[in-house]
Amino acid sequence: MALFTLGVSHKTAPIDIREKLAFSTHQISHALISLVNSTQTVEAALISTCNRTELYCKMSNPDEVLKWWQHYHCLKQEEINPYIYTYFDNAAVSHIMRVAAGLDSMMVGEPQILGQLKAAYQIAGQVGVIGRSLDRLFQNSFSVAKRVRRETSIGAHSISIAYSAVNLCKQIFAQLEQISVLLVGAGQTIELVAKHLWQHGVRKIIVANRSLQSASQLASKYGGQGIGLEAISHHLPLADMIVTATNSPEPLITMDMMNLTIKKRKHRPIFMVDLAVPRNIQPELANYDDIYLYCVDDLQNIIDKNLKSRQNAAYTAEKLVELQSEAFMTWLHAEHSIEILKKFRG
Repeated sequence: MALFTLGVSHKTAPIDIREKLAFSTHQISHALISLVNSTQTVEAALISTCNRTELYCKMSNPDEVLKWWQHYHCLKQEEINPYIYTYFDNAAVSHIMRVAAGLDSMMVGEPQILGQLKAAYQIAGQVGVIGRSLDRLFQNSFSVAKRVRRETSIGAHSISIAYSAVNLCKQIFAQLEQISVLLVGAGQTIELVAKHLWQHGVRKIIVANRSLQSASQLASKYGGQGIGLEAISHHLPLADMIVTATNSPEPLITMDMMNLTIKKRKHRPIFMVDLAVPRNIQPELANYDDIYLYCVDDLQNIIDKNLKSRQNAAYTAEKLVELQSEAFMTWLHAEHSIEILKKFRG
């Protein structure tokens, strides 16, 4: 049995491919059960974010997992094969440790991915598909990520998708104090956007979410208003800036909604940032004269400018990951030897 990682990320695929291969939070438990029941996988975990979807598995044949993934999303092999990567054993171990430490992120050193990996580990544990090998691998990866944070300056400068979105907003609006913002979602990304906007002087914030309670709780931290998703259409004409980040499989803001919004705003421009995968805002809106629409991939140029300060720290972190991945492989080989001895004694 081999350990391997099968995935797609912002480095290998554009957003339209990533959203086809993504799993919503509600799908992950079902998907893991389906994977284990449909293949010879003995251990598995699944992470799916706006920038990556990855399967961490212990089994003998990764082709089975890839075929399962294609079948699960009703996709053809030629549609996705050019974008998929596979890492085995030591390379897989190094990869997950790099991911946990933020070294493989669009924003090097960003901390959100560690929390997302922990959530993936917890779900796999609840489903009962984490065994001794993956359990040890995830725990070691979390420890490496903490050491990288503690022993390097990789997190010294504030760089995140949320920060980049607000930075772009500053280039479009001269005075952020005067704009009204509609945030769709109530997760960690939207909370970071709200925090950055507040720090830059924005005081008119509306948060929309499927759960009105969650929307109101987040909005109250920044003196804003919480609304349900069904009320979005009513508030769109009031918003100068709209940021979305939800798990919705379908667009929440459509061309029909924005056609009416533009008329009510009398063609005053709207800045829109879609941080979701699959996208929450209909992509065709980018062609409208009065709308400035950006997705996660469009933020790359802003992000690149902020990465230089983290490169030295990343080099140190890579050395740490290399040492820890070697230590894990030594443990894994020892485990394999113990199994052989048990069989021999039997």
